[in-house]
Amino acid sequence: MDLMLQEKVYIVTGGAKGIGAATSELIASLGGFVVIVDRDGKSNDLLVSEIKRKGGEASAIAIDLTLPESADRAVGFATETYGLLNGLVNNAGINDTVGLESGSLDGFEQSLRKNLFHYYAMTRNALPFLKKSKGSIVNISSKTAETGQGHTSGYVAAKGAINALTREWAVELLKYSVRVNCVIPAEVWTPLYEWFIGQGDSPEEAKEAIMQKIPFEKRFTTPLEIANTIVFLLSKRSSHTTGQLIHVDGGYTHLDRMI
Repeated sequence: MDLMLQEKVYIVTGGAKGIGAATSELIASLGGFVVIVDRDGKSNDLLVSEIKRKGGEASAIAIDLTLPESADRAVGFATETYGLLNGLVNNAGINDTVGLESGSLDGFEQSLRKNLFHYYAMTRNALPFLKKSKGSIVNISSKTAETGQGHTSGYVAAKGAINALTREWAVELLKYSVRVNCVIPAEVWTPLYEWFIGQGDSPEEAKEAIMQKIPFEKRFTTPLEIANTIVFLLSKRSSHTTGQLIHVDGGYTHLDRMI
């Protein structure tokens, strides 16, 4: 299926690693122009080089999205480079374990800045261009917004807000034909997840225990499986889909785990 991304421009925040990198690479492989927004300049440069080596088009800006002026800079960079904007993937964030008992009010606020505020800022700055192109916004959330996790109040609060804002923005932007959807992953095997598992005494046992809780095929979701859904939602092939919270999680969030 041709997703009709050719020469259309898409921003991906947190776009140099994990789910973001898989999304950036997929957009470029389908003929889209991807703008990677990630604080890690080295990873940005490596991914841009790899995309261009494969014949794709990509640019990147190293930026800390927690800074007030960063969204304006990121959107400005994209539109000055390519002259238009067709879609935005709000993906950047980190599960920073700011809990209720272990955290602080300042830590909670900082967690929201890392995981939520820039979704609003990026979308607000991108909106004039997306209205012009009748573009698409895809927010990345987390199953923790629905299941809880424990010891991560800031991250979970941000992800719950992202779910709500997806539907709020979908309503507000109907009149502009700008679609807004949300992809909700659960257990995705990314480099960060692999590092996290590796901190324990028995990484392989821990990995196997988690996989046994994933109903479909007893395996982790891959970053590419998340990216496939993100890119479909960006494309005009999903032209009548908006306000949806779509779980790509092997049934982890909703299916009986005793299956």
